[in-house]
Amino acid sequence: MIRTIALSLAASLLASTALAQDSGPIDPGRLSSITRTLASDEFEGRSPGSPGEAKTIEYLVREFKALGLEPAGDAGAYTQDVALVRTQVQGQGAFSFDLKGKTRTLERNLDISATTLRPVDKVAIAKAPLVFVGYGVTAPERGWDDYKGADLTGKVAVYLINDPDFEAKAGEPVAGEFGGQAATYYARWTYKYEEAARRGAIGALIVHETPGAGYGWSTVVASNGEGFDIVRADPAKEKVLLQGWLSGEVSRELFAASGLDFDALKAKARRADFQPIALTGSTFSASYDLEHSQVVSRNVVGKITGASKPDESIMFGAHWDAYGVGDADAQGRTVRPGALDDAVGVAGVMEIARAFKAGPPPARTLVFAAWTAEERGLLGSEYYGVHPTVPLETMAANLTMDVLQPNGPAKDVVLIGAGQNTLEDLLAKAAAGQGRTITPDAKPERALFYRADHFPIARRGVPVLLLMGLGGGADLVNGGREAGDRWVSEYTAKAYHTTGDVWSADWDLRGAAQDVALFYEIGKDLATGGKWPNWREDSEFRSIRDASAAKRK
Repeated sequence: MIRTIALSLAASLLASTALAQDSGPIDPGRLSSITRTLASDEFEGRSPGSPGEAKTIEYLVREFKALGLEPAGDAGAYTQDVALVRTQVQGQGAFSFDLKGKTRTLERNLDISATTLRPVDKVAIAKAPLVFVGYGVTAPERGWDDYKGADLTGKVAVYLINDPDFEAKAGEPVAGEFGGQAATYYARWTYKYEEAARRGAIGALIVHETPGAGYGWSTVVASNGEGFDIVRADPAKEKVLLQGWLSGEVSRELFAASGLDFDALKAKARRADFQPIALTGSTFSASYDLEHSQVVSRNVVGKITGASKPDESIMFGAHWDAYGVGDADAQGRTVRPGALDDAVGVAGVMEIARAFKAGPPPARTLVFAAWTAEERGLLGSEYYGVHPTVPLETMAANLTMDVLQPNGPAKDVVLIGAGQNTLEDLLAKAAAGQGRTITPDAKPERALFYRADHFPIARRGVPVLLLMGLGGGADLVNGGREAGDRWVSEYTAKAYHTTGDVWSADWDLRGAAQDVALFYEIGKDLATGGKWPNWREDSEFRSIRDASAAKRK
């Protein structure tokens, strides 16, 4: 019996050693140490514009220097100033529909949720015409255009949430054209607001339905009229004056008052020949004061300049910000430390940098970014997308980490946004080298692919990969998929964005180190130069990348 136990222990130690080696030069202990530091109370929850930000930036710059990275921010610095604007609707305001001469008053946060991202003192919309534009999708690669040349100037566009095929039944021509239950960018509320602004609309309202949105009305109104954006040269060109949501009940009232059947219109909107429909006899009015202010936050960006192809690059990124200090929880804790969201991702970026500095110089430039204001709407990375410090046209890939699981080695890696681009082939190769497989995101309808800091870079055409532990439980060596799913459920319910997202000495970050090592291996593969990953033919980002193809020859 003693011999059997000894052999079993020896086998267990050998297996543990082999799994640890899967992470190559990425050290789980270093991941833990960096995360522990950034998630400590000293950094006050790392909220942009707070005293905690100043401490965070000082720490990151010091560590980037110690790693031997060159500055890649503004004017020879490690930091890039990110000018942000914060807006806040004041009071309840006044909102209403005029329905064929009858006024239907709308109560803010009950019937309508409204925000404004333009820095104005007052919003005043008087009896603006309403136009229903279906899902509001313009997708040339899919032969789809919901607008059909409609003039939205001075009007309020009314949208359905999600994609045209979200509720499609088998046999409908649109079924599967937009990924089925897997959301495309066209499903996102951000896209619909942006498209309304591009077409001159004064406002954009989305009909709320929980299945299509992926969350209930309580989530919609959680911001209570607060909004954040980067400071823009011409906000009126890029943002509608009012953006918001209508409750499902009020939306049906609106359509019925115009003599329209809401459910029948939803079915029509699933057809490529859908035409925008004016809500005849109905108008929208809104009036409220708006408080607005500016704050300057900072990205931290370092690099290793490529030895032979310095103008070509690979980027590794994660966000440094969390939710700062809030109300005390049951234990009296007020700091929301963001240990897994996303101090551990920043630790991963730093570990990859350390690994590359220990090896031969890369042919291509390697960029290492710690973004601000992800939790305010991906604003640090969005600012970088508008003001890049290396050319995005010759960036081969962006590799982003946001929430890495702390439960030990896994047999697979969960991929968010599967089927988007050829970087997935490199991921599969790297995973196979660790004896692992790829599992697609278990709930693609939640659109996690569009909710992390790689996305502002993706929308400029750069192929991307995202590792995010919230896309479904990993198949853990200890406990399997059941244990992985249980952790995702418990983390999202009890810790995500709260005081409970704390560092723990009980974590086993070997699995996180495995995931970070995948990006290191992909980076090594791309760093030698020559390879240009691309989007799949049916990706909404393929045409953007193709437009700059001449710069990658």
